[in-house]
Amino acid sequence: MRSEVEPATLQFQRILCPIDFSDASAHVIDQATAIAGYYRARILALHVYNPVFAPIPTLPPPAERVAQTEIERLQQRTQACFRTAIDAGIDVDVAVDIGQPAVDILDRAAGLPANLIVIGTHGAGGFEHLLLGSVAEKVLRKATCPVLTVPPRAHATSVLPFQRLLCAVDFSDPSLAALALACSLAQESGAALTILHVIEWPWIEPPAPALGDLPVEQGAQLAEFRRYLEKTATSRLQTLIPETVQSRCAARSALRHGKPYVEILRTAEDVRADLIVIGVHGRNTAGMMLFGSTTNQVVRRAACPVLTLKQ
Repeated sequence: MRSEVEPATLQFQRILCPIDFSDASAHVIDQATAIAGYYRARILALHVYNPVFAPIPTLPPPAERVAQTEIERLQQRTQACFRTAIDAGIDVDVAVDIGQPAVDILDRAAGLPANLIVIGTHGAGGFEHLLLGSVAEKVLRKATCPVLTVPPRAHATSVLPFQRLLCAVDFSDPSLAALALACSLAQESGAALTILHVIEWPWIEPPAPALGDLPVEQGAQLAEFRRYLEKTATSRLQTLIPETVQSRCAARSALRHGKPYVEILRTAEDVRADLIVIGVHGRNTAGMMLFGSTTNQVVRRAACPVLTLKQ
């Protein structure tokens, strides 16, 4: 049977990697370097300098008040951060912008145009304690290209090169596009791939009553409905793995019941995922902005990097 998914034709040729010289930036650079190596991509290393200047009508705008020597110093420091990538033969361009980080990152991504943005979350537990409105959150919500959010190394459980990938699918077009990308990454890195589908059972919170505690007819109908959902999902999952992926890396499917973000995170922990890949139903929709959305919760709480793909 022909697979519903073919490995992505998307190639990460231009990767935008903004850094702020924090300890967390080193982990971001490692991730960008690894992916650039897989796809022989070019990296644009970006530092956005946001000087604290009071706006004074009689003086030039803040960007014009930064000395050229300071810009050159920041360029040299940015290049030094990517020395390992450069030594590995990866093409790295360096840019220093003066302005608002989120705005400049998005502008640079559009101008390249970038195929991927790799950015750190800086939260104590990924995004879990990160305030809405932060630089990473704005980039994640507004970028039109895929975004790889990277938690701080101190809180991360992932390793490089990738050994275990997890892709969550709900059979929607965005999730199937994300799966195609996950298949491509699995082939490039040689990682094992787990494809997860979560069935949202009629009760999530509060805990569901046991089927045996329900009226006999209702319990029987729900049990049959559950079997139908499981059979349908299992059958469709089996069609999602292209033969070309199976021949080059280990791929398996998994089925769970519950709240999607909870089960995605639990599965990531169980399989010790080095990367989660997930499709997004439009970053500018209300669903992406809501704290309770699946993608938002996964990015906020994951202990490994999360690659989100918008469609």
